[in-house]
Amino acid sequence: MIVASRYAKSLLDLSLEKGELESVYTDILLVKSICDHSNDFINFLNSPIIKADKKVSTLKAIFDGKLNIITSGFLTIVANKRRESVIPQMLTSFIEQYKTNKHILTAVITSARGLDNTTKQQALALVKAQLNGEIELVEKIDANVIGGFILKIGDKQLDKSVARQLSNLKKQLTTN
Repeated sequence: MIVASRYAKSLLDLSLEKGELESVYTDILLVKSICDHSNDFINFLNSPIIKADKKVSTLKAIFDGKLNIITSGFLTIVANKRRESVIPQMLTSFIEQYKTNKHILTAVITSARGLDNTTKQQALALVKAQLNGEIELVEKIDANVIGGFILKIGDKQLDKSVARQLSNLKKQLTTN
């Protein structure tokens, strides 16, 4: 969404200019966590019945003293401009832009049961050896994988799952 991206870029630029990027990033993670785990908060942001001034005062009450002045001011401006329903997308966009700015790549590894710490470290070491920059490893669990793993970095994917191998075997048997 273009609006979310532009607001996030403005917040990123301001926090860089003021030397508060890490503090703002921490704040954004906190607010995003609240958005991700509270349907009531999302409903509050999306409600057309609640007036902007009430939303601003409520946001201040929730986050007063917990957020950097830049982050707090950002949320106030967004609410005053009646863009509060886009806050979750702005947060996601800010996190993506932060990672781009810091040259952090996200590697998503999906397995059927989860990986032990040794396997996670081996996967992280393998990815770091192939790529430049910092790597953030995100683990997902999907029983449909059956066994093995799927490693995804950006638009590249390495699928070593049992489900993929069974699918390939089925294709071979049906074509022969």
